Amino acid sequence: MSADRIALTGLRARGRHGVLAAERELGQEFVIDATLFLDTRPAALTDDLSKTVHYGELAQALVKVVEGEPVQLIETLAQRLADVCLADELVRSVEVSVHKPAAPIPLPFDDVTVTIERSRP
Repeated sequence: MSADRIALTGLRARGRHGVLAAERELGQEFVIDATLFLDTRPAALTDDLSKTVHYGELAQALVKVVEGEPVQLIETLAQRLADVCLADELVRSVEVSVHKPAAPIPLPFDDVTVTIERSRP
């Protein structure tokens, strides 16, 4: 089985996710990393985009989720993003990280990140 990867990192989008009312009112930037695991050999052999993941279209779909319906937890947001990735039948598994660099923490910090791994059943 192939362990090829397509990684989309640092994708930025504004969302209204969080537990606090201010997070939902004002929104904030989220940063998404997604690594998709699939077999890229069919695409490489044929030079055919339809036999791999179109990362431009994937980026648009992920941003739509971030900009869409608010959730309280970034764990929930990460799951929704993983579901989008796994909707493509070529993707065997995915690792998704959601970064929340402006999380409401009253101490100096660089980032808050939730990372999940999900596989096709």
